Amino acid sequence: MAPVEQDALAVREQLFHERVRECIICALLFASLYILCHFIITHFKKHADFTAVHDDEDAAVNRIALGLCTFTLAVALGAVLLLPFSIISNEVLLSFPQNYYIQWLNGSLIHGLWNLVFLFSNMSLVFLMPFAYFFTESEGFAGSKKGIMARVYETSVVLLLLTLLVLGMVWVASAIVGNDAASRQSLYDLWEYYLPYLYSCISLFGVLLLLLCTPFGLSTMFTVTGKLLVKPRLLEDLDEQLSCTRFEEAAVSHRI
Repeated sequence: MAPVEQDALAVREQLFHERVRECIICALLFASLYILCHFIITHFKKHADFTAVHDDEDAAVNRIALGLCTFTLAVALGAVLLLPFSIISNEVLLSFPQNYYIQWLNGSLIHGLWNLVFLFSNMSLVFLMPFAYFFTESEGFAGSKKGIMARVYETSVVLLLLTLLVLGMVWVASAIVGNDAASRQSLYDLWEYYLPYLYSCISLFGVLLLLLCTPFGLSTMFTVTGKLLVKPRLLEDLDEQLSCTRFEEAAVSHRI
């Protein structure tokens, strides 16, 4: 074998091992986030949800919905932690450039994580969360055999009809606003244009909601904390307490 072919084969093997290593790291990170989100959801859910269902079919449906919600929460948590993870990994690589054990924190891994988070975020927004909602509300078509697959078929049909309805509304709105070839061509670029735009709009809505709810949450937190905390005795006015005690004693004596 020629030296050039040997070098090319060695480069391909190295790239293959790097891809496998990145896949394993991504799988471990997502598995950790999934387990954490599962404990969070099972901790804050109501006692009667998901498990306390007498029907086996309803219990299976609720478990599937729990898995989909946990997956979505793990993706959302990964999207939140991805930017700090990227900054920290870059600083670690700059601080220890020659350390062999941290070379897996490279740009290829971060780029792959960004792509996976973007893919799973769109999939969760467009498919998983609506499917989980309609799946828990479905009962199967009338006259069909009861079971999990009947609910899956009904949920799929409802999602398909909802997708066609939304796409039709978008098409009509696009035709009203700008009826030209460029606007019609943009409708065909669903994956490259509208899904990133939808993701950006939902992210903006989440940020606005956070800015709106954070002040009320902080004020409520300080109010509850002030009610729960006990006032220190060093700050108490003993003369005021003695005067209050005398007034109470006089009132009791007057009643007697």
